[in-house]
Amino acid sequence: MRQDPTALEDTWLARAKRLLALAETGQHFTSDPFDRERYDEIAAMARAMLADLGRVPLARIDGLISDHAAGYATPSLDVRGAVIRDGRILLVRERADGRWALPGGFADIGKSPAENAEKEIWEEAGLQVRARHLYALRHKARHPYPADARDFYKLFFLCEEVGTDLPRPGSETSEAAFFAEDALPDLSLGRVLHADIDAAFAAHRAATVVTRFD
Repeated sequence: MRQDPTALEDTWLARAKRLLALAETGQHFTSDPFDRERYDEIAAMARAMLADLGRVPLARIDGLISDHAAGYATPSLDVRGAVIRDGRILLVRERADGRWALPGGFADIGKSPAENAEKEIWEEAGLQVRARHLYALRHKARHPYPADARDFYKLFFLCEEVGTDLPRPGSETSEAAFFAEDALPDLSLGRVLHADIDAAFAAHRAATVVTRFD
């Protein structure tokens, strides 16, 4: 049975995010000036709720989610790639928080999800790879990542190296290295969970990769 989407994310946070999405969608589609005024007020209230729930300045909330207002509000995409070499998995140390994660980030427009995963691994770890399997597709709010005002789908690809170069950090990372399954460093939990890495090793060992999804 699938998990309740609010089981691992605060109920009121989930409601505030949904309220804002509805308001922004209404802002995009309405042609009635009075309805637009109402949607504007609802959106402002939802942003204020998110700021209160997250205990962050309202300006920070506006910066996180203002891009949704351009159209129908949908979840953002976070794409990550897993590379396993000799029983160890590639991780990069994020400059933002000094912790480690699978290479990845926001999906760029104009590239497929697989191409985005390959690009992120090149930019963050200096390795050329090919994405071979989508091993997990997660709704961030349904898993024990830290609470986030934004809504995300997280795509995880199992990738195959093209060559055996040594990993090197990129502009957003300070280190890149391979780690054994039982010797993982301190993870950047907003980006990747231990369960995401466990799933990568399981997919790598499987004769047939089955995609895990919410």
